[in-house]
Amino acid sequence: MRIVLISTPIGFLGSGKGGGVELTLNSLVSGLISLGHSVEVVAPKNSKLHESNVKAKLHFVEGEDQISWQHQDFNSPVSIPDNSLLAGMLEKGLDIAKHADVLLNLSYDWLPIWMTLNFEIPIAHIISMGSESSVINNIISKVYAIHPNNFAFHSKMQANDYPFIKEPTIIGNGFNLDNYIFQDSVKGPLGWVGRVAPEKGLEDAVYVANELGEKLKVWGFIEDEEYASKIEKSFPLGAIDWMGYLSTDELQKELGKCRGLLNTPKWNEAYGNVIVEALACGVPVIAYKRGGPSEIIQHGQTGYLADPDDKKNMLFYVEIIEKIKRQKCREWVEKNASADIFANKVVNWLNKVIKEYK
Repeated sequence: MRIVLISTPIGFLGSGKGGGVELTLNSLVSGLISLGHSVEVVAPKNSKLHESNVKAKLHFVEGEDQISWQHQDFNSPVSIPDNSLLAGMLEKGLDIAKHADVLLNLSYDWLPIWMTLNFEIPIAHIISMGSESSVINNIISKVYAIHPNNFAFHSKMQANDYPFIKEPTIIGNGFNLDNYIFQDSVKGPLGWVGRVAPEKGLEDAVYVANELGEKLKVWGFIEDEEYASKIEKSFPLGAIDWMGYLSTDELQKELGKCRGLLNTPKWNEAYGNVIVEALACGVPVIAYKRGGPSEIIQHGQTGYLADPDDKKNMLFYVEIIEKIKRQKCREWVEKNASADIFANKVVNWLNKVIKEYK
């Protein structure tokens, strides 16, 4: 199969601005190549794929970044900037896809979904977020009525945000496990990974670590400087150990030293990539029981699910984290979330999409 992937238009691959989509794309490319498929990726200028993905051809597009729908109101209208990066990526992707089997879109935006109605090329969409926009919900509903197979979701909880989709395709996610080293660091620090933005709830994780008299190690791109500064001022000096945004290789080495990962989103995460990354390193996870994480974490086996927004409940589980066998965490990932398992699910889905167009 020849597959053309369109990346996120929010930032170049490697910038951290694209959040989980960057990791998902690299993992998927790795899995597809290992299964023998041909992959081309259309991405913003300056993008870099993981070094293991050298067989994938990368096409660069210049233009103005798209605004994330996470940072707009639910009823905001569609906004396409002058010299739109998204439009340029779609133009390039559609041109390459004339000689491919399918165009696979990983950007959560109105334009690529709308284009599905206007081209005879199979355009499939991995939806990376829950319901964040009325106008996107409406276009998904419209396209779904004609092409019901063209959408896939990371988790059942995420798909539930789109009640008009009666039998959603759930593909989960997966990672190249060669990139993650198991570590048995039962006495290490507490960690937190993610874009530093209000919907990620970092302040709750800092509260838990601070109650224990510990520094919280924070890895991730600081998207909202004002938010980060506000959290810092709310706790004693030095409560947060800012570690910055690291590549997968660097992150997993440091993350694996943690005795636990705290996951505190204030919204329904579609999946929870950082949870699986932690588990792959043998790190148990304590997360709020909402969204994709509630389907990933095996309560009492690979971590704990705390009541949503209940910091004290999370603190309780952190204090008993040593009960979790770290080997169980790695085993779950090997059985459920490898790059090959993920790629196989995606390929089976894409075959259904392509069949509809023949």
